[in-house]
Amino acid sequence: MALDTRQGIGSRLVNTETGVISRDIFVDEELYKLEQERVFARAWLFIGFEDQVKKPGDYFVSRMGEESVILSRDRDDTLHVFLNSCRHRGMKVCRYDEGNTPVFTCPYHGWSYGGDGSLVGVPRYKDAYREELDKSQWGLVEVAQLANFKGLIWATWDPKAPSFEEYIGDMKPFLEGFVDKPDGSDADLEFIPGVYKWTIPCNWKWGAENFIGDAYHNPSHRSVDLVGISPTGGQGRHLQHSARGKIGANEQYVNQVLNISHHGHGRLSFVLPEDHEYMSGYPGSAVAEQYFQEANTKRRKLLGDRARVNPGMVGTFFPNGTTGTAQHTMCVWQPNGPDSTEQWRWYFVQRDAPQEVKDLIRHFMMRYGGPAGLTEEDDMENWNYAH
Repeated sequence: MALDTRQGIGSRLVNTETGVISRDIFVDEELYKLEQERVFARAWLFIGFEDQVKKPGDYFVSRMGEESVILSRDRDDTLHVFLNSCRHRGMKVCRYDEGNTPVFTCPYHGWSYGGDGSLVGVPRYKDAYREELDKSQWGLVEVAQLANFKGLIWATWDPKAPSFEEYIGDMKPFLEGFVDKPDGSDADLEFIPGVYKWTIPCNWKWGAENFIGDAYHNPSHRSVDLVGISPTGGQGRHLQHSARGKIGANEQYVNQVLNISHHGHGRLSFVLPEDHEYMSGYPGSAVAEQYFQEANTKRRKLLGDRARVNPGMVGTFFPNGTTGTAQHTMCVWQPNGPDSTEQWRWYFVQRDAPQEVKDLIRHFMMRYGGPAGLTEEDDMENWNYAH
């Protein structure tokens, strides 16, 4: 397709005067190709948790758009993100999801790479290459920039992209609130092993847009609300983490706010009244009740008036990294062509939380989200049929 036609695709699909957007944005193949080139090849993308690569030699295979990448920790304790592609013929040098290894060896011709991405082994280096191949020039391709934000690893291929903190802009406080402890102190994230991965027959933008703050689709989850899936599994009001001010559908909410950043990010937040009281979110667990009630008291002392602002029930950092505070989850909508999305979900808890609290959160996440979760099933059906 000619360049001038490609540049005009936006005006064809989006009418900025009327606000009408064509449904073709979800199925147009040319637009999808442009997204891979101009969005996923340039934006900051979520890779994984630092807690997934604790020791030298640890690695986790993630994705950036359609590209397979390796998050690794080298023997000098430095984090890297590499394109999972041998510099010789392009074969994947790592075909396992995670593990620990001193080298990544291509199964095709045997080229091997160290944890820092350097080319360390070439079969028949003397007789086939006459020792003339400059190994220093043929290491794994590394991302242009990497950021470790309180244990969340992000990366971009674009060397000219703004820094990560500049990229997230005015959404930084919400990302901080998402990962920090419920008492407002600095995060210490413990990743719950096992990344949920499943495929949905719809475009990646359905989930990314929905989680940016579409509270309008609440009728979809009416059955869940009627059942009252609380963290303890009891019936009644939908209560979630009241220590952070997220007290579900109760009378203390005074303002629901959709925060949209000029950088394309957005999240749904809540503001509580100044005299808001702690409300029970875990009536079935005395340990959890004590933990979150004490956290709520400490949070108000530490943050003052800022404690009234919920860090966000859900939100999306452009283009496809979604946070879910209620579920303690990071989600990425991985593009698999215009008509398919591979959804990845990471779950975490705070490392110093009592084990009973960790278990309650984990059990709640299993019921509420994921491919078998009650709300996720609603969403997947909506997106599939809408697509």
